[in-house]
Amino acid sequence: MEKIPYLGQTLLQWKVGNSTFVALPEHGARLMNWNLKLGDGSIRDVLYWPETTTLTDFDKVRGGNPILFPFTGRSFDNGDIHFWRDHEGIRRPLPIHGIARQGTFKTVHADDKGFTALFLPSEESRASYPYDYEFTVTYRFEALGLSCELKVENIGKQPLPWCPGHHFYFTVPWTDDSRRSDYSIRIQADKTMRQNAQGLLSEGPVLKQEENLSEPALIDTFHTKLRSNEVVVGQEGHIGDIIVKLGTDKVPAPGSTFVTWTLAGDSPFYCVEPWMGPANAPENKVGLQWVEPMATATFNVSVHVK
Repeated sequence: MEKIPYLGQTLLQWKVGNSTFVALPEHGARLMNWNLKLGDGSIRDVLYWPETTTLTDFDKVRGGNPILFPFTGRSFDNGDIHFWRDHEGIRRPLPIHGIARQGTFKTVHADDKGFTALFLPSEESRASYPYDYEFTVTYRFEALGLSCELKVENIGKQPLPWCPGHHFYFTVPWTDDSRRSDYSIRIQADKTMRQNAQGLLSEGPVLKQEENLSEPALIDTFHTKLRSNEVVVGQEGHIGDIIVKLGTDKVPAPGSTFVTWTLAGDSPFYCVEPWMGPANAPENKVGLQWVEPMATATFNVSVHVK
C-alpha cells in the first residue's frame, strides 16, 4: 500500500498482482479506480475515473464505486422525492442514494490487501437516518478482482431499516478499437421493473437473458427475481469478461436487484449495480431488511475479470 498526493488529498494505492487499486477512504469510502496491466504491457481501466483538475464536489464525480447507504436510488414519501418516512412516521429528507457517498469516513484498518472505513455520521445525516449504528465498508483486493462488505451494527434500541448497494462505473469500451455495441451483458432475471415519477415500482421492459449494451431498454432498469447471483459483461470472442456477484449464494435473497444504467450513448462507462433491493425500499418494501437492536447485518459483493 502506498500513499499518493493528489489534488490536495492523499490517496491510497494498492498493487496486487497485475492490478492497481486507488481509493480515498475518508471521502465516501470511495474506490476510485482499478486498472489492470495486460500481457502486452498496456493498461486496461476496469473501473472508470475521469480526468479532473479538482476534487470539489467529489461525491458527484461519475466514476469508481459510490457506496449507497442506507437506501439505494431515489426515495419518495407519498410522491414527494428526496424524502422517506421513518419507523415513527416522521418524514425525513434523504438525498439520492442515501448519506454515505457524500459522507466522511475514518480509515480504521489498512494493509497490503485492502482497507476498512467507518462512517462518521454528521448532524445532517442523523437528521436523515435517526438511528444508533456503526456502518463500515471493507474492501479486499486480489490480482484479478475485489470483494466488498457493507456492514451495519445496530447499537440502538430500535430496529433499523436498510437496503444498501453499489454503483460500479465500469469502463466500456475497454479497448480503443471497440464500441459499446461490441459488448453484451448476461443477467438471469425473471422480472424487470422501473421506478415511476411518484417513486412506485412499475413493470419494466421485456429483455433477453443476454442483451447488447447498446440496447436502450437496459438503461435505468431493475433486474430482479434473480436466478443467479452473477452478471457477466464482455466482448464476444475476447477474454477479459467482468463478473459481478451479488452475495455468495448462487440464487440471491428475494428482492435482490441488479441495476443497469449509463448517462449517454457516448459515455465512456456503463454501470452494473448490485443492490439489496430496488429503489425507494422504505415505501415499496421490496428488498428492505430490518436489523434488530444489538444485531449485525452485511451485504457482500465481488467483482472479477476473467
